[in-house]
Amino acid sequence: MTTDQLISQIKLKKSFLAVGLDVDLDKIPPHLLQLEDPIFEFNKAIIDATHDLCVAYKPNIAFFEAYGIKGWMALQKTINYINDNYPDIFTIADAKRGDIGNTSSMYAKAFFEDLNFDSITVAPYMGKDSVEPFLAFENKHTIMLALTSNEGAFDFQTLEVNGKELYKQVLETSKSWKNSKNLMYVVGATKAEYFTEVRKIVPDSFLLVPGVGAQGGSLAEVCKYGMNDNIGLLINSSRAIIYASKDTDFAEKARAEALKMQKEMSGIVRKMFQV
Repeated sequence: MTTDQLISQIKLKKSFLAVGLDVDLDKIPPHLLQLEDPIFEFNKAIIDATHDLCVAYKPNIAFFEAYGIKGWMALQKTINYINDNYPDIFTIADAKRGDIGNTSSMYAKAFFEDLNFDSITVAPYMGKDSVEPFLAFENKHTIMLALTSNEGAFDFQTLEVNGKELYKQVLETSKSWKNSKNLMYVVGATKAEYFTEVRKIVPDSFLLVPGVGAQGGSLAEVCKYGMNDNIGLLINSSRAIIYASKDTDFAEKARAEALKMQKEMSGIVRKMFQV
């Protein structure tokens, strides 16, 4: 999916919601555990209930890896189901990969070619040669960690190095990498006050924003400081949506939570694009 296609979907659905698929067998409705593939069946129900309210799904790969080969098979079935039935949805492999060049090339091949995700999250700590292999894929997007929402983010990301905070140096340096037009960035919603500074460096890039809802981030604050002329935001919500209920009505309750966010976003999109 190209950036223009993603923007078109935002306008069409009046939403910039990304639903995180973080499937924990201890948290899903118990009746699903009797099924052959409870992870996939849970995902399928959530996807069918929310696909018209969101523009992206973000499977967190750790939640699939934790269950070994069964988890990987569920991931394959999930991404195939999205691509086959809802091809207008932007897919994000939340894998946070990043290693030396030849290893990153294999990670990119696994997620972009074999699994056919539209994008993948990567960690930039190892620098240019760990990220550029992902950027080499046409019409695929690399979502680089910039300023995260976790408590430990302040251990390194906001430290000053030669008079400039490290996350700013990471953002600025990444713009010089080959095919940097394919970059998006992760900026946590709990760091809303930093969005103005981020936008000074990457005014046109899409930002994937976790932390709204369960982690305490404010959608209004993120939009106030983080939006650009094309919205430029993908707001991720995971637990607040997918675990809205542990009963047989879990998909209905997930839809209700997604609809709350979509309605708030709808007003923002209408105002931005006059639609």
